[in-house]
Amino acid sequence: MKKTNIAPSRALLRTYLAVGYALFIMYASLTPFTGWQEQGLEFSAVLAFPLLQQYTWFDAAANLLGYLPFGLLLGLALRARFNLSWTLLLATLGGVVLSAMMEYAQMYLPIRISSSLDLLANSSGTLAGAILAICIAPREWFALHLTYWRMHLFRDSGGVDFGLALVALWMFAQINPSLPMLGNVFISEVARVPFVVVLPEPFNWMESMVVLLNLLMLGMLLLTLLRIRRQAVSTLLLVLCAVALAKFLAAAILLKSWALLLWLNGEAMLGIFSGVLLLIAVSGLSRSQLLKCAALVALGYWVLAQWILDSGEPSAAMRLYQWNYGHLLNYNGLSQTIAYVFPFLMVGHLWRVKDT
Repeated sequence: MKKTNIAPSRALLRTYLAVGYALFIMYASLTPFTGWQEQGLEFSAVLAFPLLQQYTWFDAAANLLGYLPFGLLLGLALRARFNLSWTLLLATLGGVVLSAMMEYAQMYLPIRISSSLDLLANSSGTLAGAILAICIAPREWFALHLTYWRMHLFRDSGGVDFGLALVALWMFAQINPSLPMLGNVFISEVARVPFVVVLPEPFNWMESMVVLLNLLMLGMLLLTLLRIRRQAVSTLLLVLCAVALAKFLAAAILLKSWALLLWLNGEAMLGIFSGVLLLIAVSGLSRSQLLKCAALVALGYWVLAQWILDSGEPSAAMRLYQWNYGHLLNYNGLSQTIAYVFPFLMVGHLWRVKDT
């Protein structure tokens, strides 16, 4: 009896995450979505020519690792419905089809190169992720403990799985080390000149307001998901600690040494502190009042971040990175896109759960 109650919810959340990651892959594969034109190429001929002279080990590793999470998430979603063999087959086939679609579409983008080696690396990454999925899905800590923890902590009403997927989406965008903590303005530091002191920029109160609304938006989303509202602050702080740790690790790997902690500034600290206090204050609202207030906060964040405060261009932050691969520019653009659409996704979620 317990298994029939748990499995549908598990599968639904995993499906949301798998679909979301597939959209990430499409964005990274087809950005900047301009310059489409017919180049007189045949897909069969493109796949038959491996382009070894233009392929590197970094490309192979990036493609394999990029599709591995997709295989993992899709494998976990399918494992809740199918047996081991069908899960492995369908998950791998899903990765092959998605990769083939992206390679075909890239034939019409002059700045992209379609390759059979890309298709092979992407399919191998999906297969590796699917194998990992079928290995961890039966584990007790995953199949039972995490599931019961999720049911104990979060509500059992409709829309909770989509809300949890939104939390994961928010965290994914915030890990970007070229964005301030919970901010949306790309860091664009001037080139460092030896023995020249760089004067600090004046304190930007509007950036603090963006951080405050961003944190309050996530906190109020958690309030709609949690069974016990008083756990919202502790859960939010746990999420922030996880984001800060991941952001620091990403900065240590990707950014130049002098830019390691630029994402941690005074505007962010003030916004976080103020946002936590406001979250405590609004946690006493009724559910209907909370949903209306959360929608206003989400729309207010969107207006302030997109129309009043200039977030800058994703390319402006590229000088912070010690790696100059195009994948990083795509990630910056993806972070900006998520910040743009997230408030609307949240408002849609709030509308969906208003009667639950």
